[in-house]
Amino acid sequence: MNVTVVAVGPQPSTLVCPSCRATVQTRVDRKATTKTHIIALVLCLFLCWPCVCVPYCMDSCRNADHYCPNCNSYIGTYQS
Repeated sequence: MNVTVVAVGPQPSTLVCPSCRATVQTRVDRKATTKTHIIALVLCLFLCWPCVCVPYCMDSCRNADHYCPNCNSYIGTYQS
């Protein structure tokens, strides 16, 4: 099995897809992580109710999963 490690950042990256070998700009899906949930919990504990949803809206509190828009294969994750 051949595994290719691709360095990706928080924004879409232009690269050659390891699956379909096309030069593409990656599609980024942001996903909440344990860190996101902990920040929301801490805000909740400190009675900052209006701010509880903020970590779920901030890119810096979520991971950026990169996918090929051509073949939809997973390329990598940028963890903030």
